[in-house]
Amino acid sequence: MPTGTTPYRRSPHHRGIKRQRKVKILATLGPASRDRDTIAKLLKAGADAFRVNMSHGDHDTHRETIANIRAVEKDLERPVAILCDLQGPKLRVGTFEGGKAFIRHGAHFTLDRDPAPGSDERVCLPHPELFGILQKGQRLLIDDGKLRLVVIRADLDSILCSAEVGGPISDRKGVNIPDAIVPVPALTDKDRRDLAFAVEQKADWIGLSFVQRPEDVAEARRLTGGHGAIMAKIEKPAAVESLDEIIELSDGIMVARGDLGVELLPEEVPPIQKHIVEKTRRLGKPVVVATQMLESMITSPSPTRAEVSDVANAVYDGADAVMLSAETAAGQWPVEAVTIMDRIAVRVETDSTYRERIHIAHTPPDATSADALSASCATIADTLTIEGIIVFTGSGISARRVARERPAAPMLVLTPSQMTARRLALLWGTHCVTTKDIGSFEEMIGKGKRMALRHGFGAAGSRLVTLAGVPFGVPGSTNLLHIVTLTGNELDTPK
Repeated sequence: MPTGTTPYRRSPHHRGIKRQRKVKILATLGPASRDRDTIAKLLKAGADAFRVNMSHGDHDTHRETIANIRAVEKDLERPVAILCDLQGPKLRVGTFEGGKAFIRHGAHFTLDRDPAPGSDERVCLPHPELFGILQKGQRLLIDDGKLRLVVIRADLDSILCSAEVGGPISDRKGVNIPDAIVPVPALTDKDRRDLAFAVEQKADWIGLSFVQRPEDVAEARRLTGGHGAIMAKIEKPAAVESLDEIIELSDGIMVARGDLGVELLPEEVPPIQKHIVEKTRRLGKPVVVATQMLESMITSPSPTRAEVSDVANAVYDGADAVMLSAETAAGQWPVEAVTIMDRIAVRVETDSTYRERIHIAHTPPDATSADALSASCATIADTLTIEGIIVFTGSGISARRVARERPAAPMLVLTPSQMTARRLALLWGTHCVTTKDIGSFEEMIGKGKRMALRHGFGAAGSRLVTLAGVPFGVPGSTNLLHIVTLTGNELDTPK
């Protein structure tokens, strides 16, 4: 066994790790957690997928992190999704005389194209594309919104502002422009290099930052060449305005509340979060709620009560996954953060009102046989005592359709595609297993029963729903629903 690998003990029949919850946990890896031993502990504690933040570290470090994930994945026999999160463009002011300045509240302050060090009255804004697009009354938020400027007059060389909220400012602080579509592409040269690296490393998901328009998603998809699913991060007001089109073009959505909260008023973020989750669920695509979920656990072994409620609300809303950022990447308590998030999710999902709450968002099926059968799976699981829904899929589309209905029973997803199994690790309610494809109805029933017993989906007398497509191996042919009963002797039959 490789050095640093923690063995996972299991019974002779129970394979892999089976969760007691349906929502998934996406944990960010960093200096505090990217070694193989900690990754194994995070998976056992409840992590289902890992985020590699391309804003920090170099490709050699990320390559080692990804290799560690794959080694632990193989040891624990559980498909793990890897999301490579691109940095996106960062708008920043220039430098100041002495490295800092102070903008007085109510004073005038100018952003210009002069590269000379700034003062209390002006500073360079080294982004020529921003000059000429701003209009009177629009806001510029500096240093994550700690300073707020309002445009008085703008031309091709300078932007004169009034300091609505002043304060200290230092070199290269970030600038947000919430009231305009910024003429900057979502992918910088660095992002393009990072995207190529992510594709080379066979990342399952690509996190696309700074999305403003549907065209940003289309450009990223063109560059991936079909390798890696696109998760658009909603962090700009312009993206909220084009939400329907962005969801349509993306494979998944992330509610990036940190940056979104900078550009919007704080009280606007919660309803927008719920709106994004509902719309993404309606289209049957994974939606991740991210940023500052258990932030106090960066330094504390336990979260605040408000943070616990925040995580719980995302689970009640039916999000596919909740994400940990610095808590696991750089915090002092990475394993504890995952453990507590897991406990919160399990408790919410056992609440007697949970089923009612996640169905507040109505997700009507499309007028197709595949959607009708997927909806029927959920109805059967709600009506009968069903231990699980066995979904045979090659592309993952059938699993997505069933997950959209948020059925009472968990899903055992059987697929011949390792890529599909890993990608679906972020999908609500799925337990994915990579297995050989099937060729007949009898083989489907036999394999489904064996895998159900092997992975802890019931015992003798348990009933399960099976969903598949005939002819087998043909994508998009979901047309078969069958209820099976386990005898408990299926493991004695030949494979």
